[in-house]
Amino acid sequence: MDAKLLKGKPVAEAVYTRVSKQIGFLKEQGVFPKLSVILVGEDPASQVYVRRKGKACEKLGILSETIVLPADSSEQALVTKIEALNSDPKNHGILVQLPLPGHIDEDKIIRTVSPQKDVDCFHPQNVGLLVSGNPYMLPCTPAGIVEMLRFYKIETESKHVVVVGRSNIVGKPMLNLLLQKNKSANATVTIVHSRTKEISAHIRRADIVIAAIGQPNFIKKEQLKKGSVVIDVGINRMDADNEKGYTLVGDVDFDQVYETVSYITPVPGGVGPMTIAMLMQNTVTAAAVQNKILLLEE
Repeated sequence: MDAKLLKGKPVAEAVYTRVSKQIGFLKEQGVFPKLSVILVGEDPASQVYVRRKGKACEKLGILSETIVLPADSSEQALVTKIEALNSDPKNHGILVQLPLPGHIDEDKIIRTVSPQKDVDCFHPQNVGLLVSGNPYMLPCTPAGIVEMLRFYKIETESKHVVVVGRSNIVGKPMLNLLLQKNKSANATVTIVHSRTKEISAHIRRADIVIAAIGQPNFIKKEQLKKGSVVIDVGINRMDADNEKGYTLVGDVDFDQVYETVSYITPVPGGVGPMTIAMLMQNTVTAAAVQNKILLLEE
C-alpha cells in the first residue's frame, strides 16, 4: 500500500532542512527570525494548531511568541496588538489564528496585518501579487501541496487539475499557484464547488484532483479517472467506537478509491504536515526580505 501513498512527513523534513540552512545564514547576518501568533479565545482546535506552530519554531530555532487574548476582547484591542507587532522590527511574521469570535471582523483584521509580515498570505495585497504572478509570500497549504508534487516527481505541466472547493485558504490560491508560469505549475486548472452542475463529470476528467470541500468521503471511486493522482486536503472528524471516540477522514473515500488511483495522500499524515512547514518557510522569507537579504533556495 505504501507505494501509492504521498506522505507529508518526508516532504516537510526536506523543507525543514532547507529552512534550517537559511536560518543559519540569517543569524550570521545578525537576523533572528521571529513569528508572533495571536490567539483570541480558547477554541480547543485553535489551541492545538498554535502549540504545533510553537513546537516547529522551537525545533528550527525560530523565535516565537504566542499572544493569548480573552474571547471577549474588543476588535480595537486586537487591532492595537497587531499594529504594535507591525512596527516592531524584531518581529518578522504575524499570524492571527482563525476563526475569530463573531464580534470581530475577520476581513478588517486580515487587512490590519502588514503585507510584509503576513505569513498566511491572506492580505489582499499578497493575494493580488499571487494572481499577477509575482508572489512575495505563498499561501501555506497550497504551497505545501506544490512542494509535495515536486518532491514525489508528479508533473503538473500540461496536466488537467481539478480543485474541489473555492475557499480563500485553499481552493482559490491553489488555482492561482498552479497557473503560474513555472515547471511546478503550468497546469490547466478547473475549480468546482457546491454550485457546479455535473460536478462528477468535471472531476472524472482530471489527471490530478485536489479535494478541499470539507465534506467527509465526498469523492467516490466512480468520480475518478483510473490512474489519477488525489491530494486530499480534508480533515473531518467522524464518530467512532475507539478510545478517542472519533476518527479523522478526508474528503475522499480513501478505501473505496485506493485501487483506482496511482497516488493518494493519507488522512491524517498527508497534506497536514506541509502547512506548518510552509509557515516556517514564509517566516524565514519574511525575515530575509525585511532585512534586504537574498536567501539561497537550497
